[in-house]
Amino acid sequence: MITDRSRPEGRNRLLAALLPADFSLLASHLKDMHFKQGTVLQEAGDGIEHVYFPHTGMISLLAVMQAGNCVETATIGREGAVGAMAGLGGRIAVARAVVQVEGSSSQISVSRFQIAVGESTGIRGLIGRYNDVQMGLINQSAGCNALHQVEARQCRWLLQTRDRSDSDTLTLTQEFLSQMLGVRRTTVTLLAQELQSAGLIRYRRGRIEIVDRAGLEKKACECYEVVRRRNEDVFSNARN
Repeated sequence: MITDRSRPEGRNRLLAALLPADFSLLASHLKDMHFKQGTVLQEAGDGIEHVYFPHTGMISLLAVMQAGNCVETATIGREGAVGAMAGLGGRIAVARAVVQVEGSSSQISVSRFQIAVGESTGIRGLIGRYNDVQMGLINQSAGCNALHQVEARQCRWLLQTRDRSDSDTLTLTQEFLSQMLGVRRTTVTLLAQELQSAGLIRYRRGRIEIVDRAGLEKKACECYEVVRRRNEDVFSNARN
């Protein structure tokens, strides 16, 4: 939990990148929350009510079809925010946001966030860079889902989740993972068994342990490294 709102260091990286004067415009309006896995923070097509800045855990943005099936289009950890587009005028959520890995976030109402963005060129510039990078990552994800093999995508996904959770042990059900990848549950089971046989992971019901990160990186698609580099672009001109 966040205990000192006057010090952004060690928090969400977007918040930590702000100068103290800029951060102070947000600090008193941030509310610390803890969200369990599966919690829906926003639905596609609904009005954005809050902006969320994750400190721990991981949030997925999902494209949802009329039949109810869905696929992940982006993941957000402590390097980003959910609903930040509202600071630049967007008010309608374009994707469902669901907590993928349990963790803590700070939330702020859209109205207060927009006031702070309007008063600070520093916040406005940082959010602008973040939104630009996020759009690029969503495009990357669309290409990844269409062109890359499921095994490579699953390895990329496991690595991204490990980076955000800071743990080699991930609490994930087959059903949840199949939804994120947009494939059948049986496909996830077979792939997990193959990765386990190769000595890359240990898998038991609801839990995946990464035992050979380097080997997993070799099997992951190029998108893992592309996403990692582009996330750093947000902070290239920010105080960090």
